[in-house]
Amino acid sequence: MLALALKKAFPGFRLEVALEVQEGEVLALLGPSGSGKSTLLKLVAGLLAPEEGYVRFAEADLTPLPPERRKVGFLFQDYALFPHLSVADNIAFGLLEARWPKAAREERVRELLERMELTPHARKRPTELSGGEQQRVALARALAPRPRLLLLDEPLGALDLRLREELLLFLRKTLKEEGVTTLLVTHDQGEAFLLAQRVALMREGRIVQVGRPEEVYARPIDPWAARFLGHKNLLSPEESRALGLPPKAHLLPPKALSLGGPLEATVEERLFYGPRVGLWVRLGGVRLYLEAGEGPGEGERVGLSLDLAQAVAWEG
Repeated sequence: MLALALKKAFPGFRLEVALEVQEGEVLALLGPSGSGKSTLLKLVAGLLAPEEGYVRFAEADLTPLPPERRKVGFLFQDYALFPHLSVADNIAFGLLEARWPKAAREERVRELLERMELTPHARKRPTELSGGEQQRVALARALAPRPRLLLLDEPLGALDLRLREELLLFLRKTLKEEGVTTLLVTHDQGEAFLLAQRVALMREGRIVQVGRPEEVYARPIDPWAARFLGHKNLLSPEESRALGLPPKAHLLPPKALSLGGPLEATVEERLFYGPRVGLWVRLGGVRLYLEAGEGPGEGERVGLSLDLAQAVAWEG
């Protein structure tokens, strides 16, 4: 198990985090820019020194160790490949540093070239590869020495949308096959939910909520967390009262609303997203959002089903 409790201060910012990650688990650090996600990763890797605290893996205290002795794999957003080395030599770099025997080194490189679908590119230089191929080389290099811990800092952030979607599932499959304990930094909830068994939501240097993706999304801890996770139906106490709920702040999750039902609403705005349509509707003076496969046009009256039993209440 990875256990950490770390404090680090910068002008205008202070990070204070305690966290446990089970062996073989993928945990995503999810939060907006400036929340401290990458700083936390650098502290775990040993690239920054904490003011207080520790990083422990199993029985080993990693805190006093330099980065090269922590047995941690680190994948940066910009890949940081060596341009003068071939794909195979980039993957083998950490194995040479760790003084793996030649036969074992060649076998591990061959295994990763095959797993990452890079065998035809083994002798190429990074500049001859596409962005997605470079990302796979960087991942293979990070995994090559069989690290006890893998750190991924926005691993898909430098890719265009098509490549990100393609490589997201590839990365998910690879992490499952390797079974390595992984800390993933991302500001994208879709990446976090697809890749991780648990999500830690960060804000201003603190972890505000930890849980399985389904739990965190269904029951965000407060309105800030709900908005960050993409929820749109955050009701004020007055709006809650107008819909028949107690007069306190509520979240209406997406499954609480659907087209077709006894309530009459007016479509105020129709948003076409390709595979789905977003609708802002007005119901009893309250503006609500829902999605449908096609959906009516703006200005139309629609029937609406509203399941208030699914509303999540927040105190205060």
